[in-house]
Amino acid sequence: MAEHESLEFGKADFVLLDNVSLEEFMANLKLRFEKGRIYTYIGEVVVSVNPYRAMNIYGRDTIEQYKGRELYERPPHLFAIADAAYKAMKRRNKDTCIVISGESGAGKTEASKYIMQYIAAITNPGQRAEVERVKNMLLKSNCVLEAFGNAKTNRNDNSSRFGKYMDINFDFKGDPIGGHINNYLLEKSRVIFQQEGERSFHSFYQMVKGGPESLLRSLHVTNTFQLFYSSISLLSLSLSQSSIDDGGDFKAVADAMKVIGFTADELQTVYKVLATILHLGNLTFGVDGDTTLIENSKVVAVIGDLLATKEENVEKALLYRTVATGRDVIDKQHTAQEASYGRDALAKAMYERMFCWIVGRINDVIEVKNYDAKVHGKNTVIGVLDIYGFEIFQNNSFEQFCINYCNEKLQQLFIQLVLRQEQEEYQREGIPWKHIDFFNNQIIVDLVELQHKGIFSVLDEACMNVGKVTDKVFLQGLNSKLANHAHYTSRKLSPTDKSLEFDRDFRVRHYAGNVVYSVVGFIDKNKDTLFQDFKRLLYNSSNPVLKVMWPEGKLKITEVTKRPLTAATLFKNSMIALVENLACKEPYYVRCIKPNDVKSPLLFEHERCRHQVEYLGLLENVRVRRAGFANRQEYPRFLQRYKMISEFTWPNHDLPSEKEAVKKLLQGCGFEQDVAYGKTKVFIRTPRTLFCLEEQRTEMVGRIVLFLQKVWRGTIARMRYRRMRAAVIILRAYRRFKVKSYIKDVNRKFKNVRSMKDHGKHVKWPTPPKVLRRFEEALRSFYNRWWAWMLIKDMTPEEKLRIRAKGATLEALKDQRPDLGLQRTWEGNYLKRDSPDTASSFTLVSSELQRKDKFMRVLFSCNVRKINRFHKAEDRAVLITDRHLYKMDPLKQYKPMKSIPLYNVTGISVSPGKDQLVVFHTKDSRDLVVCLKGMMPAGDSRIGELVVGVYVPIQCSMNGRKCTIIVEPKINQSQPDFTKSRSGYILAVPGN
Repeated sequence: MAEHESLEFGKADFVLLDNVSLEEFMANLKLRFEKGRIYTYIGEVVVSVNPYRAMNIYGRDTIEQYKGRELYERPPHLFAIADAAYKAMKRRNKDTCIVISGESGAGKTEASKYIMQYIAAITNPGQRAEVERVKNMLLKSNCVLEAFGNAKTNRNDNSSRFGKYMDINFDFKGDPIGGHINNYLLEKSRVIFQQEGERSFHSFYQMVKGGPESLLRSLHVTNTFQLFYSSISLLSLSLSQSSIDDGGDFKAVADAMKVIGFTADELQTVYKVLATILHLGNLTFGVDGDTTLIENSKVVAVIGDLLATKEENVEKALLYRTVATGRDVIDKQHTAQEASYGRDALAKAMYERMFCWIVGRINDVIEVKNYDAKVHGKNTVIGVLDIYGFEIFQNNSFEQFCINYCNEKLQQLFIQLVLRQEQEEYQREGIPWKHIDFFNNQIIVDLVELQHKGIFSVLDEACMNVGKVTDKVFLQGLNSKLANHAHYTSRKLSPTDKSLEFDRDFRVRHYAGNVVYSVVGFIDKNKDTLFQDFKRLLYNSSNPVLKVMWPEGKLKITEVTKRPLTAATLFKNSMIALVENLACKEPYYVRCIKPNDVKSPLLFEHERCRHQVEYLGLLENVRVRRAGFANRQEYPRFLQRYKMISEFTWPNHDLPSEKEAVKKLLQGCGFEQDVAYGKTKVFIRTPRTLFCLEEQRTEMVGRIVLFLQKVWRGTIARMRYRRMRAAVIILRAYRRFKVKSYIKDVNRKFKNVRSMKDHGKHVKWPTPPKVLRRFEEALRSFYNRWWAWMLIKDMTPEEKLRIRAKGATLEALKDQRPDLGLQRTWEGNYLKRDSPDTASSFTLVSSELQRKDKFMRVLFSCNVRKINRFHKAEDRAVLITDRHLYKMDPLKQYKPMKSIPLYNVTGISVSPGKDQLVVFHTKDSRDLVVCLKGMMPAGDSRIGELVVGVYVPIQCSMNGRKCTIIVEPKINQSQPDFTKSRSGYILAVPGN
């Protein structure tokens, strides 16, 4: 049952009709067609109505909706039946087939293409290249076979004029690995004759309208060329408007043939055969006395060129017939009528041979090769049958008789495998029911194919009679042998029936209705005579492809061969073999219905559709399917679908068997009076019960889904919590491990630093974990302070004072100069050492200045070079005490020239290089610019000592405790701020 369609679209399964009658069946079919629902079920049979418009129901999204689903889970669709056949093949390892039937124009060819498309889409999930190649070949073969085997008829723009059965082979994984195509009864008479408003095969028009100009010139086909067989000129064809895109189809078919594997020479030969048939249609014969002549002999030369044979050989084959009488071989000239017959027979035979050769070439490519069942597993098959539907034309000849016989055989198979199996199922299950009569068409099949009495046998006997055999003789044989048959009549047997012509017509009452056949042409079409001369002519062609198409041409004239089987016998044998092939597979059916004869997407012709419903036996199928019970399902499947309805079966039951569980479920719902229990299945009597079960299931599914969502969400939350908790535990343990490892490593490396010569300065610190980076910084700071204390604890006060001075220099200059003289001892007062000759003079001057200015000690002294106010350089000396900065003249016994109190010095500037330039900034903006000189040794740097001498921290008292304030400029400092230091405070001020 299709649970996703509401009743506004009618019943999705005809089995669920309230009353099984033809009127309700037709009303439901019409309603669904008008609502755009072209597919409806009869149990597991799909009824398809041709929509005559493109419908967006075959895309990838739709394919995914039907993949792996049961028939009743989704609305009716071709994909559902294709998936059911595929699942049966894959799960049960059983060969299946899909039989598509219906009359011409009902949509059988399109249905077969969509089924192929679905099978290709759901297979080969691993994207194996070989499987993709096979799938591509199978799909491309449809395009090629349609071009050469389909034609426009008054009923259908793309009517299949041949029967096609395709086997698709699958490996044990369910992927297609090859296939095989069988073709049946190509309507080759269409090559030389079409009814008004119809066309010959698509291939002719595609080549003429889509072929490049160079190709047409090589085939001797021009715009003025007249297609006699098609009754149309190329010029009018090129100007005509049609819904068929012949030009575009030509390129698509050529590309498909190249993909399949046709070589350029093979393609060229196909075009030459088509062109040859066109030229044969233009051959005319005349008579000169007793001699038959070809009136347009130029065409013979063209045909000889196209067939790669000599012109005289072509002319001889057309005008003469070689006959062997014992040892003698004579050439018998044709009459004009015989020559025309031979020409037409050659045209039909060439097209048929070419078509069969194309099918054979496709089979060579797609057939399974080197497959070993022991190695690769069982090779299973899905068969797809797309064969001509039942036909009733104004003039019905041999082809229509064969086609309708084929449909009789398929209907017989349908009756045997579906309708009869339905009734037998009740007997197997032990369910009593009322017998339903259905039409068994075995009597019609026997009428056609019975040995010695059937129509085919009478036709073959007439063809084998000695002497002149006519169609009237055949009709007389039918009248004599079938006079008492209930399904056969003719004008002789029914003289008052004026719908039949004397000596021409006979009527067969088929399962699909009465059909009148004209015997005109039956004998010739059954004999299907082609003179042996044409076979030898084409076999001896220098074109190797043509040679392959005509293997029997190698026989010599005098060789005796068996009488070839007639067309009727060949077709009958092929139909019997086809039915036997289908009967050994599990069948699935698509029954196609044509809604109208004008190809309208809106018109539903009631009588037209009613006739098809009757002859397809659809109502009998519904009646037998119902047989008192609308639906039946196996106990496990029924329980799986409806077990949530009952508390005794959800989620699992503890009853003795699944049959007992189903009984308990239905009793709880109050439906026990409307069901019957078979051995393996439960049978539901009325559709209403099934609808009630579905409604209860739909309600419970929503509650179950909510419950499952709740449980699953809780499960997911708990799983997520456990994962997070486990991760946190692992992280904590890992962090503890890393911390312990780091501390142990530090302890191991620095355990004996007291006894080391450098107190552990050379020891490499281990890399700390991220969590201990700040701890490591503090630890390094502790170690550095300890290391510094270890260095200075044994120093004298003077050494400690020098160390503090160097530290102050480093703090003041902040690594802004490469050399500060830190590696040597700082003496401060260098004038005594640099100028020993004048040291006494300097000592006297400095003593006098100390007495006068009361300074405590000399901080720095050195010879310098300065610039005076007249911009001249001169030698001087500077003396810096704890109160003044003195400028002296060394040439005048260090006479003081200028004295600057230190409180007037506002700053000092030094360059970042190795030079000894110093600028003293004063309040009165009269800066002192000097360059230290006279260093011993040369190149020594004294800038550090000078800076630390002038650099005087600000002293203050906080809460009775003396402290020092040091000002430090910082580049990234946005505003002044104080920080605590060991000796007091540091004022950080913006440095930019």
